[in-house]
Amino acid sequence: MNIDAIATELLEALEHRSIIEPLTRRDPAFDNQAAYEVSAEILHRRRQRGEKPIGRKIGFTNRLIWDEYAVSAPMWGHVYDTTVTFLREASGRLAISHLSQPRIEPEIMLHFCESPALARDDDELLATIDWIAHGFEIVQTHFLDWKFGLADTIADFGLHGALMVGPPQPVERFDDLVSTLRTFTIALAKNGSIAARGAGANVLDGPLPAALFLLRVLRDQTVFDPVRAGEIVTTGTLTPALPIAPGEIWTTSLAGIDVPGVTVQVD
Repeated sequence: MNIDAIATELLEALEHRSIIEPLTRRDPAFDNQAAYEVSAEILHRRRQRGEKPIGRKIGFTNRLIWDEYAVSAPMWGHVYDTTVTFLREASGRLAISHLSQPRIEPEIMLHFCESPALARDDDELLATIDWIAHGFEIVQTHFLDWKFGLADTIADFGLHGALMVGPPQPVERFDDLVSTLRTFTIALAKNGSIAARGAGANVLDGPLPAALFLLRVLRDQTVFDPVRAGEIVTTGTLTPALPIAPGEIWTTSLAGIDVPGVTVQVD
């Protein structure tokens, strides 16, 4: 398949909220390597049109949702200054009319004060992080009814639609953050009723191990830059990803970690 043509088709689908046929259905030989080549071309074009990549998202770190999406491994994509909102308070509003089949994912985000590229374990990784945050990634897909192969999701912007980053929590506030990030639990509520529950351990045994997965992958993907100081990495959904619609209010509450929940009004 032609990488340039696929990138053009996906960027047009992004602009128009179009539904397209999965690439893996058209060509069974379209694999993860080809999908990341498409991702690199899309990154180049988005930079050319003025968008700035400011971090990464890791998808499918939650093994509990693999069967739902017929995948068996994580993947990653870029997030941009045009897709990320930094909340001053633990609440905000989000317009979703530009997104295709959006779903909400409560996540933990990591902010790097220095490059973590050489980190080999949780402690070395944590030494490169100055703050963490809790918030929501809004994922989307341009494939009907969320039916795709893993390579399709990589090419389709890593399924990234928007990222809402809650108030930063300095790492120095916490004792034994390596353990706490694994053991905390979370409840996700829609209009005041619990819709899903999850835990830090759901994302590849914790947000720090999830980020280490990304670093290992990037060491073999020389077409992409390593994670650098100033970047944010969101580490995957702690609960099932649930469909959202205008008029809804989504709220999280966390237990076992001193991080405030976040509320979003969907417009």
